[in-house]
Amino acid sequence: MYYVYFLKSLQNGDVYIGSCENVQLRYTQHNKGRVKSTKGYRPWKLLSYETCLTRSEAMKKEKFYKSGQQKELLKIKYIDT
Repeated sequence: MYYVYFLKSLQNGDVYIGSCENVQLRYTQHNKGRVKSTKGYRPWKLLSYETCLTRSEAMKKEKFYKSGQQKELLKIKYIDT
């Protein structure tokens, strides 16, 4: 199984979207500063994740959610979390 996950920076409120095989491990890596692109915006809160059957499907969903309008909708959806 693969996952698309959504994180929110508790420092600046930004939403991060990623895909992985192990959500809990990846979430821990983000909060320990082991992911270059998110290191400066810790701590992170795991908002949600979606299950995918293949890596390809997860990457397609990640790309879709990272499109401008979809990312803005996610920010609105999770604005108070």
